[in-house]
Formats: sequence, C-alpha cells, structure tokens
Amino acid sequence: MTKRIIVTGASNGIGEAIARKLADNDYQVILVARNKEKLETITHEINKKSSKTAYFYQVDVSKEDQVERMINDVKENIGSIYGYINNAGVMLNSEVTKGDTASWDQMIDINIKGVLYGTSLVIPDMIANESGHIINIASVSGFEVTKINTVYSATKFAVRAISQGLEKELARTGVRITNVSPGMVETELSPNRQDMNRKPLEPADIANGVLYALSQPSYVNVNEITIRPN
Repeated sequence: MTKRIIVTGASNGIGEAIARKLADNDYQVILVARNKEKLETITHEINKKSSKTAYFYQVDVSKEDQVERMINDVKENIGSIYGYINNAGVMLNSEVTKGDTASWDQMIDINIKGVLYGTSLVIPDMIANESGHIINIASVSGFEVTKINTVYSATKFAVRAISQGLEKELARTGVRITNVSPGMVETELSPNRQDMNRKPLEPADIANGVLYALSQPSYVNVNEITIRPN
C-alpha cells in the first residue's frame, strides 16, 4: 500500500529535507508551502528519481480554507493520506517587551493554528482507517525559554502540548503521534549564530529522525524525539 504523506513548509530547510528523505525511502510525498517556485523545483527534482510521483500545493497553513481545499483535493485526486507532517513555522521577534504584536500574531497563526487546522482535518479518515501518523516539528525552545524568544517558545510549548494531548486522544486508534524537537539547525529560519562553539544540525539530521519514527512497526509509537547538536 502506498504511504502518502503531506509535508508542510516543504519549500526549504527541514521540510525540504524531510520530503526528499521520504521520497528516497518509497513514500509518496505531497509538498506544501507558500513559495510556488521553490515547490515546483523541488518536486521536479524528486520526480526525476523517485519511484512514486510527488505533488505540490501552494498553501498558507494559517488559512484554514486553503488547508481544507488542499486536503480535500489530495484525497479526491491523489488518494488517502497516511501521514501529515506539521513542519511549517516562523521564528520572529519574540520579546514581549518589544510589543511587536504583528510578529506574535504571525507566529501564533502559523506555528499553532497551522498545526491544528491540518491535523484536525486528516485525523477523522486516519481513525476510520485505523492507521496513520501525525508528526509535529516543535523545537527545543518548547522546553527552554531565553529572554529573546519568549513568544516563539510559547508557540512551541503549545505544539508539544498538542502532541501530548493527541497521544491520549488517539490512543488505541491505530493512529500514531510523534513530536520532534530540534535544536539549532542550519536553515533560513534560524538566526546566524556565528558565536556558537559547536556545529549546528543539518536539516537532513531532522529528516532522519522523522524517517526513524515513521519506519517503526505499527505497534510502536515513538512519541518524542529531541535532537540537539553535540
């Protein structure tokens, strides 16, 4: 059976690495992001060597109607959805004292609501099929807060809370939930950390963790993976 997986935020960084890794391992991937040009390029490259056709959708995950149209189109024109990877996210000005409410709204809309919209729409079919896998890409900022990332951390704490709640909601349904919390990764999302005294993670390192969770036997549910630079 084809395992079809939607990956949000798939136009660069961690999402792109996850899509490529899964396509290399016989999953059919549906790439979702806002940047159509990048999505076209990545999907074309995947399809040149993948055994299963990849597709892409230009979607803003903070818009519930766009997410719903995408999911309905996948189900009607491509097939049933086995997995949904909530990777889309933004890291903006996060200090409460700066009062940047526009940045806070954007992080809440994408990092929290974007997770809830897609997840809530794919779960009913997964429960009916007694099979499926939701993977949420959170952050170590969901465990630890610094003075410059208060609001961003709050959104990632929320993602971890959603994952933990889903573990209980989905228990014994056949649907698995995995929360992946990366440390500093070399992506466009992360600020330039030239002062780091260790090598940051590569997006492929997170993709490997996602593949590990997905590839476990159906009776094994990997609930939490934390990946940090050594």
